[in-house]
Amino acid sequence: MTGMTQRPASGEPLVYAPTWLEARALRRGLPAATVQVAGAGPAAAKRAVAAGRLPRTGPVAVAGVAGGLDPALRPGDIVVATQVHQLTRAQAPVSARAQAPVPATLECPAARLVAATLRRAGLRVWTGPVVSVDHLVTRRGERAELADAGALAVDTESAWLLQDGTDLDPVVVRVIADDSVASLWRPATVAKLQHALRVLERVGPALAAWGAARGRRQVLVAGPRSFCAGVVRAIDIVDRLLEQRGAPVYVRKQIVHNRHVVTGLRERGAVFVEELSEVPDGYPVVFSAHGVAPAVRTTAAERELAVVDATCPLVSKVHAEVRRFADAGQTVLFIGHAGHEETVGTMGERPEHTVLIEDVDAAWRVQVPDPARISYLVQTTLAADEVASIVDVLAERFPLLRGPASDDICYATTNRQQALAAVTAEAQLCLVVGSANSFNSVRLVERAARDGIPAHLIEDADDIDLGWLGGVRTVALTAGASAPQSLVDDVVGALGALGPVEVHHRDITYESVEFTLPKEIRSR
Repeated sequence: MTGMTQRPASGEPLVYAPTWLEARALRRGLPAATVQVAGAGPAAAKRAVAAGRLPRTGPVAVAGVAGGLDPALRPGDIVVATQVHQLTRAQAPVSARAQAPVPATLECPAARLVAATLRRAGLRVWTGPVVSVDHLVTRRGERAELADAGALAVDTESAWLLQDGTDLDPVVVRVIADDSVASLWRPATVAKLQHALRVLERVGPALAAWGAARGRRQVLVAGPRSFCAGVVRAIDIVDRLLEQRGAPVYVRKQIVHNRHVVTGLRERGAVFVEELSEVPDGYPVVFSAHGVAPAVRTTAAERELAVVDATCPLVSKVHAEVRRFADAGQTVLFIGHAGHEETVGTMGERPEHTVLIEDVDAAWRVQVPDPARISYLVQTTLAADEVASIVDVLAERFPLLRGPASDDICYATTNRQQALAAVTAEAQLCLVVGSANSFNSVRLVERAARDGIPAHLIEDADDIDLGWLGGVRTVALTAGASAPQSLVDDVVGALGALGPVEVHHRDITYESVEFTLPKEIRSR
């Protein structure tokens, strides 16, 4: 059509830049055809839209420089808009509007994913509302009032460029060229603008990744996933202690291996320590779900600390088995990972009779005093196939090898492994929600990788790399046993910000296991 800008290639975003200076900066990281000069100011933006020079379909972004409103913003900082507001001089005075947030005119739901991508590039990034006004805001007082209304940055184009809407949610990225604490009319403003344009050059790749990640997709949510009974019990213990006794409640090590859980409990008054020496006299202390060695219990008893034991009952079972086998004169081969809290605690039961086996190579090398008196036990969070290969080697070398009466591997670990395996064949990408120190979460990533698809461990939706999603239309999603379900829901929401999502829950079994609370909690 005459006068219509040629569309960029499929998957590439169309980026509106107010001026040729901003367009030139963006084209250093984007194909030239994807960046269009829309014109500076609201009048130019309106003319560009009215004349049909700016296509209204496909992934559309606005990028350029802006003025900072929040005093913490500095030139070169990037603001990715979560919302774009529109103000004109004909509206009520700014001072009157400062009593309440300015009504949103446009939502930008993909802001957090674009912001996270920019942060990974080493840039200083903020997310929040951007306000578009129809005049140059030069007064400090006016900027302060806009900031009080909730906006982080101000420009004169974004709302007008996007006011007619597009068929996909847009992205607005603005680099701060001048901050709210200095006058706009200063020679230093030119240097600040140049700095902002240099930063803008680095924005293009993130916008390209966002454009490629846009589209409709399916999310296959494996089940069971998230919290197991042992994790629920451990968190419940700390929760109830905080309710019953008030803050602070001391916890030795992380109660479970998840940053969000630990942060939430810390905000309520839990204090996480590495060793008992950090616990003041007279305060209760909780032992984490991973268990502790007898030496730790002895120290607590000597100090007369009020201990509440949150050790998972399945871990306690393995501790009991170590004692039973070792006290019967056997060498215990413990299959686990060095340094993991469960391994340290379990081997601490009978350290002189316990040998750590981390992998198949160690299984081939290990020597024992009496091959006729030997047994093995397993860290509860390992993958079943990983353990099986090690046990096969040990059984070949030691025909009289004994094992536990029942499987040591946690039911939840096995269920999550099998549930994920049931969906990976249909997926192009796997996302596992969990922390890096959560071994069962790490094992899920490894399981998906063995099934032949790219797999990534993420703490939450902010860890999603847009570069993973280009061309991906089916995502397998699960969570380790210490990750809350709310984080899984958040990931689904974040993927939905990139286009329509069909969510399919694939549950292979129902978990009904519950563990009773310690008597110290139940008796209050």
